[in-house]
Amino acid sequence: MNKPLPPLNDLEYMGEPWIGVDLDGTLATIDKWIGPNHIGDPIIPMVRRVKEMHAQGIRIKIFTARVSPTFQRAVGLMEGRCIIPKIKVWCEQHLGFIPEITSEKDHLMVELWDDISLVNIERNTGRILGKGGD
Repeated sequence: MNKPLPPLNDLEYMGEPWIGVDLDGTLATIDKWIGPNHIGDPIIPMVRRVKEMHAQGIRIKIFTARVSPTFQRAVGLMEGRCIIPKIKVWCEQHLGFIPEITSEKDHLMVELWDDISLVNIERNTGRILGKGGD
């Protein structure tokens, strides 16, 4: 007899929640586009925050458009010549660990730390809670 699936709102059965942290402009500086293989200097306050969250056992993922198929095609990276190895090296050097790297969110992402996430919406209402520096 098959075990019934857990209810969709019971996330403890669905996997481990995670926090997405953007790379460019959030963890690493970006003033102008140099190329797909260039990652800027670390932004120390954010690097410290990510290290602290990781030390507390919080699952972190680097959430970056750089690894999306659309971006990779746009900058002319062929399949197999992905930017992920460069991001892993940067993370190891500056964070001291290599988090998962993705361009996709899922139901387990509980927060997004990003320099361009400028509007916060109240769940299930559409009400704007804050915009920009509010």
